[in-house]
Amino acid sequence: MTGTRKLIQNSLIWTGAVILILGLVGCEAIFGPPTYSVKRVSDGDTLAVTDRSGKNINVRFACVDAPEVPHSSKEKASKKAADQNQFKWGIKTQQRLQELVQQGGDRVRLTVTDTDRYGRKVSEVRLPDGTFVQEVLAKEGLVLVYRQYLKDCPSAAIVEQAEAEAKKTRRGIWRDSKFLPPWEYRSESK
Repeated sequence: MTGTRKLIQNSLIWTGAVILILGLVGCEAIFGPPTYSVKRVSDGDTLAVTDRSGKNINVRFACVDAPEVPHSSKEKASKKAADQNQFKWGIKTQQRLQELVQQGGDRVRLTVTDTDRYGRKVSEVRLPDGTFVQEVLAKEGLVLVYRQYLKDCPSAAIVEQAEAEAKKTRRGIWRDSKFLPPWEYRSESK
């Protein structure tokens, strides 16, 4: 009986120690930050995700702004050159983002920096392997640094460097002399 009692006592001590350590350092430090399941790629800088509890969250990318995609049948049918050019790049960016999300197994990690006026969580977005999505899209010339909100972007220098590289090598939108930055396009479209 004494041996069995001692074994149980030691097991309880070890179990308690493990629980204490997990509580002190947190599961995130051991298992990494939580990932979110991507339900939809809405456009080139917006995702719909769900957390572990099934709560739906709309995510707006921090640091960058993507070309617009057509949202209505009227926009899709537009013959205006500015619309067509904006939508062409918007669709390319949306498709590339979809590829990245699939590469990550339809899961992303978020670093939430703010909530915008539409209730979206403004976030830096990474794939489970750590790939910084905004950096990839900026490096490929598919998004622009959104300088108006850059002060709230923890990885501002990384995104600015990626954009500078794309600009220098004339990738993506940087080779299109007719491309209008999304914020200018939205302003002119009102």
